[in-house]
Amino acid sequence: MTQFIGLDVSLKNTFISVREGGKRVWRGKCPSDPALIAEVIRKRAVNAERVVFETGPLSVWFYHALTTEGLPAICIDARHAKAALDMAPNKTDANDADGLAHLAEVGFYREVRVKSFDSMLVRTLVAARNQLVKMTTQLANQIRGLMKTFGLVVPKGAGRVFEDHVRNLLATNAGLEQIIRPLLDAWRGMRARAAELSKQLVASARASEQCRLLASIPGVGAVTASSFVAAIEDPENFKKSRSVGAWIGLTTRRYQSGEVDYDGHISRRGDNHLRGLLYEAATVILTRTRADSALRAWGLKLKEKIGFKRAAVAVARKLAVIMHAMLRTDELFESSNSAEA
Repeated sequence: MTQFIGLDVSLKNTFISVREGGKRVWRGKCPSDPALIAEVIRKRAVNAERVVFETGPLSVWFYHALTTEGLPAICIDARHAKAALDMAPNKTDANDADGLAHLAEVGFYREVRVKSFDSMLVRTLVAARNQLVKMTTQLANQIRGLMKTFGLVVPKGAGRVFEDHVRNLLATNAGLEQIIRPLLDAWRGMRARAAELSKQLVASARASEQCRLLASIPGVGAVTASSFVAAIEDPENFKKSRSVGAWIGLTTRRYQSGEVDYDGHISRRGDNHLRGLLYEAATVILTRTRADSALRAWGLKLKEKIGFKRAAVAVARKLAVIMHAMLRTDELFESSNSAEA
């Protein structure tokens, strides 16, 4: 007979539950190391049919490592699994492993596509750059705030202009200079590291044919193009381009119960960062781009009816559809293409 395995993964230990013939035949735990887990599974479940675990921080590593070990690893949506796991009277890691094994046996789960390490490398590069840029901005604002206490107001400006303003103002206050100068040095160091990661990201985008294709859209730069390609990976992962908008969380949620039936806000599911980038690109298309396109014209008309923010969300959704269609057809962005979405 075949066995079905549920894994409740944590940073330190992983609880393992094995079911066979409708009942649990073994349960235990081991350190969260895929090699050790694979060894335990091969010992306790010779004919493993499914090895199920939830999405989480270690899911990418576990999926690829267990697959390399020759095990039928399946990563399932944690939100979907939660509804079933909450049926247990007591919430424990061991019971969660039992619940996941039960889901694996009955086949009641929603499998999640696990990204490759190459895609995760691009996502990590984008996340690291964004974090450094955010920290640089926060530190610059902190310097401005500290100097205001002493009546030293730093004029508007960024980069070297900001640094020159700070140094000129500190020249009149030696005591404050000893405090602010280390912060300014740290700000300059983080800014340099952020610039290095930005160069890596731009070089990676230029080397990618798909990123160059998406960059033909006004308002879409290296960050947005790279993030979209890394998230989609293969255009064939989506049968219809329209499904991409819902996958990113840019479609409205519907609630229907009896006589109540209404559409709410967008679902906000999927990649939060990518959704924000698409919204920013839509904002640029509506406000700053000079190139006319059917997408921009459609968004401006929608803006007059429902307001700017809701129109920008609609343009972001349509932009996601267009970008997926471009990846699938290898066609550059044109005004006629945007009308088809």
